[in-house]
Amino acid sequence: MGASEGQRAALAAKFEAIFPHLDERQRRLLIGAEARSIGHGGIRLVARAAGVREATVSLGADELESGEAPLGRVRRAGGGRKRTVDLDPGLRPALLALVEPDVRGDPMSPLRWTTKSTRHLAAELTRQGHRISADTVADVLREEGFSLQGNAKTIEGRQHPDRDGQFRYINEQAKNHIDAGDPVISVDTKKKEIVGPYRNGGREWRPAGDPVQVSTHDFPDKELGKAVPYGIYDLAANTGWVSVGTDHDTAAFAVESIRRWWKGRGQEDYPQAGRLLITADAGGSNGYRTRAWKAELAALALETGLDITVCHFPPGTSKWNRIEHRLFSHITMNWRGRPLTSHEVIVQSIAATTTRTGLRVHAELDTTAYETGIRIGDGQMEALPLTRHDWHGDWNYTLRPEAYAQVNDAPDPFDQPSPDLSWLCHPALTGLPAHEWDTLITTLTTLHEAQRETHLDKRRGHRPRAKGEGNTGRRPILTLADRLLAAVLHYRHGLPQIAIAALFNVRPETINRRLRDIRELLATAGHDLHPAERQLATLNDLFNQAREAGIITTLEIKTAS
Repeated sequence: MGASEGQRAALAAKFEAIFPHLDERQRRLLIGAEARSIGHGGIRLVARAAGVREATVSLGADELESGEAPLGRVRRAGGGRKRTVDLDPGLRPALLALVEPDVRGDPMSPLRWTTKSTRHLAAELTRQGHRISADTVADVLREEGFSLQGNAKTIEGRQHPDRDGQFRYINEQAKNHIDAGDPVISVDTKKKEIVGPYRNGGREWRPAGDPVQVSTHDFPDKELGKAVPYGIYDLAANTGWVSVGTDHDTAAFAVESIRRWWKGRGQEDYPQAGRLLITADAGGSNGYRTRAWKAELAALALETGLDITVCHFPPGTSKWNRIEHRLFSHITMNWRGRPLTSHEVIVQSIAATTTRTGLRVHAELDTTAYETGIRIGDGQMEALPLTRHDWHGDWNYTLRPEAYAQVNDAPDPFDQPSPDLSWLCHPALTGLPAHEWDTLITTLTTLHEAQRETHLDKRRGHRPRAKGEGNTGRRPILTLADRLLAAVLHYRHGLPQIAIAALFNVRPETINRRLRDIRELLATAGHDLHPAERQLATLNDLFNQAREAGIITTLEIKTAS
């Protein structure tokens, strides 16, 4: 008996040391082997030493005596607890009905309009009587061929019948220019960015629990404004040039960006070039319907001496423009997770963008204010040295470096107000005696002429004005006097722009643009419009003040209104 107890203690110590390193089946086979080696009474002795049932020891011994090959697993196939999906035959169909409402035509599916997460699916199945966990839901979905999927941008809408033909034409033009050593650039405006401490998509490495603090709302800061990155990507050189504007995305801004690229990089890389090919989207500031884009390119062609050819991608195919995935995508990845707190941060982040394939990017800030709403008339379009290609001349055209006439589709302003609004010139409203008003109009007219001539000189490519170019004699919608009166009503009397637009029978956008122009002229002239004591909120307030001052009668007020 003493020997048996000593043997049991030795086995117990042995099992205690080795059991933690074995799985369930390996432990069973070990104790079975020990029982077989002891012989008679070995099963009971080993069971007590291992602290298991004698039946478990017997099972281990039987498995060894059967001579079966190693299983390679803990349990035989089918062993262990049955899966929930096998115990509940209705579980799998119920789950598929929830995740496939569109396929199964079930508009009343409980989760049709909610997120089909595994937790939501498990909760709904449990409510229906199928107890299941979120992890099990994920396992069943994977078995059925499901996976987490995002939206795929593949539906392009109605395609133009010549879509593929235009792609081939652009490719032929690009190959022809590159083979001849002429530059080929892809241009576009990147998404406008608000400047300030705002959230920027993406993540970057930082100390744990110390994210960059940003504003809770993305309301633009009036002082910091926005950033308008306009990019030029050189297909052959794999280089980028980005002008970060602070004003508006206009045709003038787009062409000025190309001008800066040519002066800063293009003419150095292509000193012998006589042509330039531009591939662009169909819309925006460089759209094929934008007349100002063509007019600005004509001035650039004249200035540089280049034949500038433009090939537009068909509408709805802008993602095929090389600049999107060769330049803009890398810029976005480079500044991900970083708040664009200033224009300097934006410029430096763009300039630091590189790729393993050798992309290098130059970026600079453009703080120029670009006028919006510029209209190019039919006469000016006819005068441009523009040749449309035989294949889709609306999408493909060339601007020749030739002098062209400047047709004045927007006539010079007169110094008199519109006849039915002449009463607004009364000193009681302007705050100026009649002779001072006339002197101010004369000064502003001279300044306006100089300002306009400077603008036209730039559009002519800095060439002298040709004989016959000048005013058409037609009266503009708003004369210079009208614009000054609008400024007096707004800045002196506080009358809203919408009310002024209704008074002059024009769009509010026109009033806004003309107020900006006249404010610049007044600043140049050194004249300030001091606020009046009585501020006006509506046109009725204006008419009442005019009637009280004896400027117009009640009958004239009704006519004016």
